[in-house]
Amino acid sequence: MLVRLAARLLRPTPPPLPMGIAVGALLVMAEMLLVHLLGHIASRDALMVFFLLGVLAISTIWGVRMAVAMAVVSVAAYNISYVPPVRHLDITQTQEWAELVAFLVAAVTASVLAELARVRAVESVERREEADLFGGLARLTLVVHDLRAVLAEASHRLAATLRLPFAAIERDTVPAQERGVALPLRYGSQTGTLLIPADLPEPVLRRLRERVVPQLEILLQAATKREAMANSLHELATEQASLRRVAVLVAHGAPPADVVAAVAAETAALLEADATRLIRHEGADIVSMIAEYSKPGIEPLRGRQFSTAGGITEVVLRTARPARVDSYDDRSGPLADLARKEGFHTSVATPIMVERRVWGALVVLWSRREPAPPDTEARLAEFAELVGTAVANAESRAQLDASRARIVLAADEARRRVERDLHDGVQQRLVALSLELRAAEALLPGEPDEVKTRLGRTAEGLADAFKELQEISRGLHPAILSQGGLTPALKALARRSPVPTTVHAGPRRQLPSSVEAAAYYVVSEALTNAAKHAHASSIDVDVDSTVEDDTAREVLVLTVRDDGVGDADPALGSGLVGLVDRVEALGGHLRISSPAGAGTTLVATLPTDIDGASAG
Repeated sequence: MLVRLAARLLRPTPPPLPMGIAVGALLVMAEMLLVHLLGHIASRDALMVFFLLGVLAISTIWGVRMAVAMAVVSVAAYNISYVPPVRHLDITQTQEWAELVAFLVAAVTASVLAELARVRAVESVERREEADLFGGLARLTLVVHDLRAVLAEASHRLAATLRLPFAAIERDTVPAQERGVALPLRYGSQTGTLLIPADLPEPVLRRLRERVVPQLEILLQAATKREAMANSLHELATEQASLRRVAVLVAHGAPPADVVAAVAAETAALLEADATRLIRHEGADIVSMIAEYSKPGIEPLRGRQFSTAGGITEVVLRTARPARVDSYDDRSGPLADLARKEGFHTSVATPIMVERRVWGALVVLWSRREPAPPDTEARLAEFAELVGTAVANAESRAQLDASRARIVLAADEARRRVERDLHDGVQQRLVALSLELRAAEALLPGEPDEVKTRLGRTAEGLADAFKELQEISRGLHPAILSQGGLTPALKALARRSPVPTTVHAGPRRQLPSSVEAAAYYVVSEALTNAAKHAHASSIDVDVDSTVEDDTAREVLVLTVRDDGVGDADPALGSGLVGLVDRVEALGGHLRISSPAGAGTTLVATLPTDIDGASAG
């Protein structure tokens, strides 16, 4: 109760003056009545205290002027009514002047202290209002991604709390409007504006300048930093998502063409560019456009070659470092002329490194005249690194495949050479020795039967060795494969198979010898496995040639099916592992499906355009 009473008494503005006069009159009358009742039992000084209390009450509520008036009236009323001679004020009496001075000092002191307390109370209320205001504004502005979207609500709350006709918080510098004042808001390196009415009292303006504006600046700076951090995190997340999509392609061994196309699209979207181009260095000052991504209306350039003279690409290829062009107006060269023709004004390029050599460049172009952000080179470098990795992986795979193919071709050639050497050398000598022994046996007289017998056994041994050598040479490289082609060789395998085997169709033309050899050994191994392990009762061999949809190349497709027990697993180390290596060495692939109890299906795909392979 006392707190509420103090709050009412220390209001920022006192009650109306007529009310103060009426209250003062009532207090004087009440004090006079009280003194009349107690005058016979109390001293003069004690009775004066009642009048002093009234002066203090008026001083506290209505200020110093009413307090002085109340002091004079109270001293006069007491002296006229109760100090002899009654109804007579003797201003020559020293005591009466002393009482008046004491009353005036008490009135002024009480008024000053009350005013000070009133100011402190008002300031405390205002600061509590400001604390509540800025607490709410902090919750409002620090949870949104776009600060401008909540400035209108923040301005409304500010005006309502400070009891202003209007207020407007702007993030930019705004000139003062009619009947308005513009207070600058400096936060970080930016300057905003607080627009307020022009006819505000000086205390309110001082409050705004000294307490509200600094708090607003701190709040705007924090909200701006938070907004910038949120935007940076969003950009980082977007960039990482783009990099992750490209990295997945690289990790899955996608062709470089798919990787560079994805990089072109991702960088254009990420950097809000009008065009992205991947350029490969062809040698000297010539480059070719291998991939691009651009907005509609720009002529495609993929596959075309250009000279790098005077262009940003020439700098990148020469220095192996990123470069930028902030304006093509004063640049010359084919690529600069092309950029101006297409309406581009700025660009950034970064090198694509493959095994420490500059393979090409990644170029991003904009039609706007503002320079690209300063971190563009670093962001492009990550995409260029992925392109370099994809190209290096593709070149390594190509070199590995070529090496494996050369090994297979060399092995096949070595088998053919050994087969020829055996056929033309050792086999012929064995035949000659066998004939010589038969001739020697015929020249012997009929007496020495034992010598004839031994010579006969030797000739038979040579004949058996000759047959075994023939079988070995045929196993090295089937003669029928070189003489008749793939289909007759496969039919010969089918006839020798212990399991009934049917060969369907086959290419009409002769294929490269390495392809025919690989196909022959794939079918041979499949028939052997079916006979030994599958317990099959029949085998079907389908041979066909077709064109793959994704690579547009002609391939030979071999399909071997049996009705055996299935459950074949190449990982267990069977001869299927060697078949996989042979097929993949030629750029093909082999798939095996062997569910338990449902037979085994083997599908081998072999490209027919093997470089360096000759038709047998």
